[in-house]
Amino acid sequence: MGRQKALLPWRGTTLIQYQIQALLDAGVAEVVVVLGYRAETLRPLVEPFPGAKTALNLRYRTGRSSSVRAGLRKIEQRAQDMLVLGVDQPRSAEAVRMVMEAHRRLGSLITYPAFRGKGGHPIIFSSALLPELMRIKESRQGLREIVERHRSDVVRLEVENAEVVLDLNRPEEYQQAMEEAGFS
Repeated sequence: MGRQKALLPWRGTTLIQYQIQALLDAGVAEVVVVLGYRAETLRPLVEPFPGAKTALNLRYRTGRSSSVRAGLRKIEQRAQDMLVLGVDQPRSAEAVRMVMEAHRRLGSLITYPAFRGKGGHPIIFSSALLPELMRIKESRQGLREIVERHRSDVVRLEVENAEVVLDLNRPEEYQQAMEEAGFS
């Protein structure tokens, strides 16, 4: 992206702050923000949010799996479900709430949204999968390995909201998303 994604402007704030607030507004009980690169720059943006805390991943260069494991080590033991969402996948509180409600209502092990056949985020895992989640590795496709292993217990929630597949990996994707949101 050419700069730290978490600090990109998004809907009147930064991506990281937008996402934390959306998760809390959706009813997520505890938000664990995994920091790695330039953590000291991002930590002050997380601290003002009651219900949010940070986890430090010093191995962030090894891939997303190490960040997921770092975050899982910081969750409360009583957590029933774990929601995973990247900062470059901004989701509104409404989109997050919709997936959470479906997950609870259907009692699935894993729930994620899809738009026009394309899988999206956030993805929610039952706490019953925590031991498996703590063993994910990039070399085994990370979270995808868990989803595939439990395919019969996965709910793929088809929605009419393209937001669930938004992923801001390249400058042109970010620019297009800003234009579509009317912020260009």
